[in-house]
Amino acid sequence: MEIIDQDIHTEPMILQMGPSHPATHGTVRFTLTLDGETVIKCDTEVGYLHRGFEKECEHSTYTQVFPYTDRLNYVSPLLNNFGYAMAVEKLLGIEPPERALWIRTLMGEVSRLSDHLTSVGAGALELGAMSAFLYAIEARELVWDLIEAVTGARLTVSYGRIGGVKDDLTEDFEDRWKYVRERLKEIHAMTHSLLTRNRIFLDRMQGTGAFSREQAITMGYTGPCGRSAGFDYDVRKDHPYFMYGEVDFDVPIGENGDNYDRYLIRMEEITQSIRIIDQCLAKMKPGPVNADAPHVVLPSKPKVYNSIEGMINHFKIIFEGIQVPPGEVYSFTEGANGELGFYIVADGTGKPYKLGVRSPSLVMMGNIHRLFEGGLLADIIPTFDTINMIGGECDK
Repeated sequence: MEIIDQDIHTEPMILQMGPSHPATHGTVRFTLTLDGETVIKCDTEVGYLHRGFEKECEHSTYTQVFPYTDRLNYVSPLLNNFGYAMAVEKLLGIEPPERALWIRTLMGEVSRLSDHLTSVGAGALELGAMSAFLYAIEARELVWDLIEAVTGARLTVSYGRIGGVKDDLTEDFEDRWKYVRERLKEIHAMTHSLLTRNRIFLDRMQGTGAFSREQAITMGYTGPCGRSAGFDYDVRKDHPYFMYGEVDFDVPIGENGDNYDRYLIRMEEITQSIRIIDQCLAKMKPGPVNADAPHVVLPSKPKVYNSIEGMINHFKIIFEGIQVPPGEVYSFTEGANGELGFYIVADGTGKPYKLGVRSPSLVMMGNIHRLFEGGLLADIIPTFDTINMIGGECDK
């Protein structure tokens, strides 16, 4: 009897992944075209969070924008606060005092720790490494305790101010940091032992979600993603701001541009952030934490209650907003996931005429289909995790 080899495969399978899929963090939908378990095509749809950041800013004073910046990347909101404040300060032509710049550098790195710990921990969890996730979340909680002591909040902090910061560090900050630092180092070493040479973790991460240095530049990838492919660019080093020019740290660079390199870079950046924080504490000196600019910085409560000048300044800043002279500026900093830029057009009033943000997540989501196509369905999970998309940055 002759056996006829028939091709029973007739058409690709269309699969909807998200927006309620736990691995898409509730805000992204992938429409996948599959040939078996191979991804032939991926259509990405963002915008389920309905943030409307840029439009909301046009109806708010420059000071009222700070809570909105918190909700861009809500895992490292201090970096957003400080990046936005620096953009407005450039338009105003003012410089925060030295201690405020040290505090911004220090607290920005504390916020970067929070972001990287979340990315590494959640990524491990979604590959089945529950223990690594629990250790990372313990470390993140310690970091958030530190942030709460300084800012009064854990997540959406609104700590940045145009011309400085909300408050100085607490008197016991250095002692708190010493305890957190030692536990962070222990957890960092534990995470390495759990993941870095883990055979299952290596098989899932190495060679998946890979792209070249040239592709990274073409796609606009910066931060840990761009550096994983050998794109040696870090705003803190290439265009120093705040006090980054006064501290010594290394920028880890990968070679393969795959998920494993992005994991290793974030792990090394945790070590480098700890180095930077230690140097900030050693070098910063006592002093004011806000600029001497009554037209920009809110006066202290005793001045408001006991002097007519203080009351008038308080009233005008609250009700009319800081009067920023007409002009436009693009100011950029190193966010936890890449270059974070703010483009502001001022018309001389107390509200931005236009405020645009170059958010790393939206840039990376615009090209993420290239990382999925040609790979396996299961590879979407680690790739999406190491890209570290934050939904608040996408729908602007």
